[in-house]
Amino acid sequence: MTKQHVLKSIQNIGIVPSIRLSSPEDALFAGREILAAGIPIVEVTMTVPGAAAIIAQLAQDDSNLIVGAGTVLDTETARRCLDAGAKFITSPGLDVKLIEFAQANHTVVFPGALSPSEVITAVHAGADFVKIFPCAAVGGPRYIRDLRGPFPDVPFVASGGVKQENAGEYFLAGVAAIGVGAAVIPHEAVQLRQPHRIHELARRLLRAAAEARTRLARV
Repeated sequence: MTKQHVLKSIQNIGIVPSIRLSSPEDALFAGREILAAGIPIVEVTMTVPGAAAIIAQLAQDDSNLIVGAGTVLDTETARRCLDAGAKFITSPGLDVKLIEFAQANHTVVFPGALSPSEVITAVHAGADFVKIFPCAAVGGPRYIRDLRGPFPDVPFVASGGVKQENAGEYFLAGVAAIGVGAAVIPHEAVQLRQPHRIHELARRLLRAAAEARTRLARV
């Protein structure tokens, strides 16, 4: 799976589900059900126990699933994730060394940024996407619109507080993708092993993304 394929898939699907659960068994269940729901992308955060092993298992389960590593804070962790099979790396903050590491290893990377200065630094360092986190805390879609003014060509990923109710607004504001957690992987649905709930939430998000993009294309 090439870096270009990963980039295009994230751009086309527009949804990056994030697994932040308390057990490997729950994380594996969630990752498999996200794929079954029609989203071939999943991010396993480093806060999940045994995250690297989960990445490796999900990657082995189905070659069509693009598995990434989230909450990566240093290059040593990034290396373990790539060795496990991660195809993209995300971070909640801006670390230029992490961006340079990912680029040197032909891996998609989207660091976290919040201020215009951080966006500029991330772009100059070679970020493939710039994750605006925590987005809802600073204005949500309105903040994305404000950033789109000076940065019309930067592919933003909105993360932090993205919900079913506002997902479409983020796309209308101009993001390339959204990062979602409980909005598509509710803890209760995982604990009770209710795949139908995850599938339905995934379908709603996919529909919201498609409808918003259709509206934008008509403008």
